[in-house]
Amino acid sequence: METRIYIGNMPHEMTEKDLQAMFSEAGIVESVDVVIDPKSGKPRGFAFVTMNSQEEAEKATALFNAKEVNGRTLKVNITLPREAKRGTDAGPNKP
Repeated sequence: METRIYIGNMPHEMTEKDLQAMFSEAGIVESVDVVIDPKSGKPRGFAFVTMNSQEEAEKATALFNAKEVNGRTLKVNITLPREAKRGTDAGPNKP
């Protein structure tokens, strides 16, 4: 099952290609999304990488969390599924 990873504190010059190459060391990279500021058109310093499996995502986190890249220390962690973030048991429209 694909697993999405958050990468924070990225150097602003880091590209999708750079992330693809870096994270492929941990396994199969399904997608890379560098978040761009809509006003400036420049990267905001964080991205999301989707790995092919939970195991590959865990390996990537172990390899790259706290790794220094171009003078910045990356923050890398596995994101929670959207359902888990919202909470599936109760909500404003549920009793």
